Amino acid sequence: MAYVTGVALFVLALCLSLALHEAGHLLSARAFGMRVRRYFVGRGPTLFSFRRGHTEYGLKALPIGGFCDIAGMTALDDLTPDERPRAMYRFAAWKRTAVMASGAVTHVFLAVAILYAMAVTTGLPNLNPVGEPVVAATNCVQGTTCPAAAAGLRPGDRILSVGGTPTPLWSDVLTAVQSATGPTPLTVSRDGRPLTLTVDVARVGSVGRIGVTAQQPPAYLKYGPLDAVGATGSFTGELVTRTVKQLAAFPQRLPAVVAAIGGAERSPDTPISMVGASRLGGEAVERGLWEVFLLLLASLNLFMAVFNLLPLLPLDGGHIAIIWYERIRDVVRRLRGRPAAGPVDFTRLIPITMALVLLGGAVMLLTITADVVNPIRLS
Repeated sequence: MAYVTGVALFVLALCLSLALHEAGHLLSARAFGMRVRRYFVGRGPTLFSFRRGHTEYGLKALPIGGFCDIAGMTALDDLTPDERPRAMYRFAAWKRTAVMASGAVTHVFLAVAILYAMAVTTGLPNLNPVGEPVVAATNCVQGTTCPAAAAGLRPGDRILSVGGTPTPLWSDVLTAVQSATGPTPLTVSRDGRPLTLTVDVARVGSVGRIGVTAQQPPAYLKYGPLDAVGATGSFTGELVTRTVKQLAAFPQRLPAVVAAIGGAERSPDTPISMVGASRLGGEAVERGLWEVFLLLLASLNLFMAVFNLLPLLPLDGGHIAIIWYERIRDVVRRLRGRPAAGPVDFTRLIPITMALVLLGGAVMLLTITADVVNPIRLS
């Protein structure tokens, strides 16, 4: 029951994200004075609608996304006489860009809000799990004293340097100790004060040993309300970078998805669909891992933001690319003493757009199939 509840909550959160994406287009278009004909949540048959001013608002039967119909978004729109003065293509390029980008910006705001809430409650994932050089314990064979204990090293000490070599990470401690031999100065921080000890490094074979265990780094780092601002910004930037890398590697990972459908082991870095993401959300709730549920939701919102800004039709980024193509083209024409040209003829782009839609549909069907027959699961 918890799993089903988790899946339902995740699907509901995704639908809300997509509805807010379209609301971003709606609010920005109206703020600039553009004519918005319709704003609907969902797809399919209309359950109900109402009109407020020039805009019809409504709810569709299928909870899948939504749409915002702005008059004159392309030159193919049939405009009524009262719509022409407020048609989108008549507005400045930067205003049209802001309207088209507002959906992606909404996803970013949602992701940042989720990550900030995590930062001050459950904590954000530790992106540097190698850990600081903090001693957890001195490991001595029963009845003997290991070099670390003999030198006075205690659990909780933070090792600052070994043999004069700074050790900001535990891996640095290991490297320095393994290459040392005999009495070696070791500087630690204890109760906030530096302390230098001398440890007699033992050699086991050709490797130095002192007999200490590292304190395991926390999986999640919690922040105060002010510190969480910077931490959220840094973590968001890291997620965006990883999202861009995942998108760049997307084509080369599709063969692994096909292999997974055929029964091969599913790699966790293969692309997943909304179905796969929802299943992971359900598993997170089933195990009580709400921080994982929220992280999945934030990551998916950032993915949708980056994906929607790709310069391909019918994505928002494709419309933005056309807006600036028109702008640059008209600047060049003006410099050559020629008048500005009209809006781009979208009929010429229909074959390319349809090809991209079909390709996107095929990829979506492929990932959904893999997520049904061979899903990625939480480890």
